[in-house]
Amino acid sequence: MARKPNYNFERMERDRQKAIKAAEKAAAKRTATPNSDVDPDAKPSDSQ
Repeated sequence: MARKPNYNFERMERDRQKAIKAAEKAAAKRTATPNSDVDPDAKPSDSQ
């Protein structure tokens, strides 16, 4: 007998895996450029 699909759970799991991958990629990107003078988390200043 085939199992009843749980679409909501499967979609949440795909989204969770995608978020984990995106977070790892962003962390790797931040650590890949340690010599950069620009802080990627800093907010741009509006004073000119």
